[in-house]
Amino acid sequence: MNKPAVSISLSSYGADLVRQLGQGSFIEILAAASATRIEWREELLTGEDPVQLADEAQAKGLQSVYSSPTELWLAGQSKPNPELIHALQRAQTFGAKWLKVSLGYFTDNNDLHTLSRMLRDTAVQLLVENDQTLYGGRIEPFQRFFSEVEQHNLPIKMTFDIGNWLWQDQSAASAARLLGRHVGYVHCKAVARRADGKLVAIPPTANDWQAWELLLRHMPQGVMRAAEYPLQGEDLVQLTREHVTALAHLGQSQLESAHV
Repeated sequence: MNKPAVSISLSSYGADLVRQLGQGSFIEILAAASATRIEWREELLTGEDPVQLADEAQAKGLQSVYSSPTELWLAGQSKPNPELIHALQRAQTFGAKWLKVSLGYFTDNNDLHTLSRMLRDTAVQLLVENDQTLYGGRIEPFQRFFSEVEQHNLPIKMTFDIGNWLWQDQSAASAARLLGRHVGYVHCKAVARRADGKLVAIPPTANDWQAWELLLRHMPQGVMRAAEYPLQGEDLVQLTREHVTALAHLGQSQLESAHV
C-alpha cells in the first residue's frame, strides 16, 4: 500500500529560525525524516537562490510546494490578481509542482475565462486555500468558487487548512463534508485560544489526530497532507519523523480495514 505524500510547511519551524538559517537548511532535515515534499514559504525568503534550492531538494528526493501570500481575487476586480502569473513563475523557478495561494474576494462577477487562460500554459497545479479572513475563510465562497471551477473544468484544487476555519467560527467538519471532494492538499493545524483571546497554532493532541482522521474521510484517498504547526525541539529530525509518520497514517485506517 502506497503511503500518502507528506509535506512540511517550513513555517512550522518558526519564522525567526527559518529566516536565520535559510530555507535550504531544512532540506536535509526533511529528507532524513522521510518527508515526501517541502513547502517553501515566500514570506520567509531572505535572498535564497531558488534554482539552488530546487536542485538540492530534488537531489534529496523531495518534491516542492510553493506557498505564496497572493490572493487569487482582489476586491472590486473581476479579473484574477495579475500577481498570479508572477507567483506561477516563481513556483516553477523553485521546482514546485504546486502553488498555494488564498482565495481572496470571490464574487459571482469574477472572470473564470481569464483565469483559465492564465493556467493554460503552466504545468504548476494551483491550490486555493481558506485563510483566516472574513472574505477568504468561510465555507460559502468556496462552494461557489469550486462550483464555477467545475463548470469551467479548471485544473484547480483546494488547500484545506483545518485550523484556519476557526478564525471565522466555521465548522471544519461541515467544510470537509461540503468541500472535501475538491481537496488536493490538507494543512493540518491544531489551534488554541491564548489567555489574551488570540488564536494560535499548536502541536496536535490525541483529540486533534482523531478529528483529523474523520475529516480526511471526506477527501480523496491518499490526499497530500502537511504539518503547519510548531515543530520545535532539540532533535528536529526525530521530531519531524514522528509527525511525518503520524500524518502519513491519517485516513489509512479505514482503507486498511476495508482490505481485511
